[in-house]
Amino acid sequence: MTDKKRVSFPTYNFDLAGTLYLPEGFDESKQYAAIVVTHPTSSNMNQTSGIYADKLANRGFITLAFDSSYQGQSEGEPRFVENPGQRSEDISFAIDYLNSLSYVDDKKIGALGICASGGYTLNTAKTDKRIAAVGAVASANVGMVYRETFGPDDQLLATLDNIARQRTAEANGADPMITQWNPNSPEELQQAGYTDVDYIEAVDYYRTPRGEDKYSPNKLRFTSLAGVLGFDAVHLAAKLLT
Repeated sequence: MTDKKRVSFPTYNFDLAGTLYLPEGFDESKQYAAIVVTHPTSSNMNQTSGIYADKLANRGFITLAFDSSYQGQSEGEPRFVENPGQRSEDISFAIDYLNSLSYVDDKKIGALGICASGGYTLNTAKTDKRIAAVGAVASANVGMVYRETFGPDDQLLATLDNIARQRTAEANGADPMITQWNPNSPEELQQAGYTDVDYIEAVDYYRTPRGEDKYSPNKLRFTSLAGVLGFDAVHLAAKLLT
């Protein structure tokens, strides 16, 4: 049975909250391979990433699941920002933390990303060569997914225009616009007429007692979508991903 403990570790400006999973029979005098496990959008470390971290610790790894900047139990203002660059950098900060632990073999640190964090993890691995192995579960290049979600180019550009207007309004004192990742319930999903299996399964897990968590409120700061829409996890992968 794994042991787990709550931890925090610094970024440049504030701290991230995490859970460290230790394998059965953990011996602090030994060194272990370690894996950083990163959660999907709309999620936190108590949900999918924590489940994978626990299962991998059962296989003998030290694992670290954490909440991304501006989300969950981690620090960072404003709240509910989804910043692909920061999300990728958070993984490097998690590796910094693992490197500070005497019982982690710094030559055997891997990274696993789930859904959008599959893309973020690949993006990080392009430039952070401390990552010895990289893996992904249901990996999504979140920028491409959302560019396709908003449809033809004219609709995509119209969305970016709306984001620009909202950002200008907020700079002039308007309340921040907070939207949501997914429908908030199966009933809302049905009323909206969603038929895409990804939405159906996301709601079935994240917005029902099966997987819902108070630190995963399904909120997104609308203006941060601009960064998501401009992100490409596989840019330069052929050159840099080794």
